[in-house]
Amino acid sequence: MQDVRMAREIFDNEKAALVIVKEGRVLFKSDSSGIRGLLQAIGKLGEEMAGSSVADKVVGRAAALLLAYSSVREVYASVLSREGMKVLKENRIKIEHQTLVQTILNQTGKDTCPFEKFSSQITSLDTAYEQLKNFAEEFWRTKEFS
Repeated sequence: MQDVRMAREIFDNEKAALVIVKEGRVLFKSDSSGIRGLLQAIGKLGEEMAGSSVADKVVGRAAALLLAYSSVREVYASVLSREGMKVLKENRIKIEHQTLVQTILNQTGKDTCPFEKFSSQITSLDTAYEQLKNFAEEFWRTKEFS
């Protein structure tokens, strides 16, 4: 079975938020919403993600930068933003998606996702993971105390 089909099948059947498959083997699966699961996967798998296929619930610019940083081969997204699509195409990552949106919104649906705002400043794939990881840690820490 093709890796992206396998990832998507597991994603759909198990209602996962993120599934990563490589060479017919599930490398990572997460139910975490937002970018958390992808950051965890990169932290755990590192270079092993290169050449993998990913099924993800929401792929905006921030997630696309992380996927490109990880050198994944192909991506299925339930929801894909135009900026996310642009990053994936620029990095020659094959894309399938369900719904294409202008931008990824925050949890209230009233403003742009903070990770999308932050990622608009990132210009280098080499630093994308560290920058987004640091931003996420600070964001989640301040959110806990608000």
